Amino acid sequence: MARAALSTSAVVDLAIEVLDEGGPEALTLSAVSGRAGVTTPSLYKHVYSLAELRALVSARVMNDIADRAGHAVLGRSADEAIRAFMTAWRHYARQHPHRYSAVLQSPDPRTAEAGTRLVDIITAALRAYGLEDSAAIHAARCLRAAVHGFAVLEAQDAFGLPENLDDSYELLIRMTVAGLRAPH
Repeated sequence: MARAALSTSAVVDLAIEVLDEGGPEALTLSAVSGRAGVTTPSLYKHVYSLAELRALVSARVMNDIADRAGHAVLGRSADEAIRAFMTAWRHYARQHPHRYSAVLQSPDPRTAEAGTRLVDIITAALRAYGLEDSAAIHAARCLRAAVHGFAVLEAQDAFGLPENLDDSYELLIRMTVAGLRAPH
């Protein structure tokens, strides 16, 4: 890549390529600059540090998940929307395990917009259950914990028993929907 073609977005694209090939531990400024064909100091015009690059990558991944989840729930409501949301999130994590594992789980100003998009998608789907304001936030947290927890455990091959994971995830979806339908 020519030096003039570098931009913050291009650096994030290259970082994602590094992630996809080598996982989160492979993401270094040196690896990204090598892929770009520039020296590491040349990256500092576009990102201030590895921490900033990780936050920008995290925001990109969160936006990708929000795009997929938003598309999946479009035109659906209640149980169908929750099922579509949970399925889309898991599919992304399975398709891009290294990207998914690179998502920063703690709030960061650079990921705030992407995080807000995800929360907005979830809370919109929860309105069909009569959940708003504080109740919707609590339910959104539970939904995120369920989907994220399953995705992380699955990516780390932590489910060692022979039962089918798709069956387990289907049960998780049914349990989540049943919980959302319960009186609050």
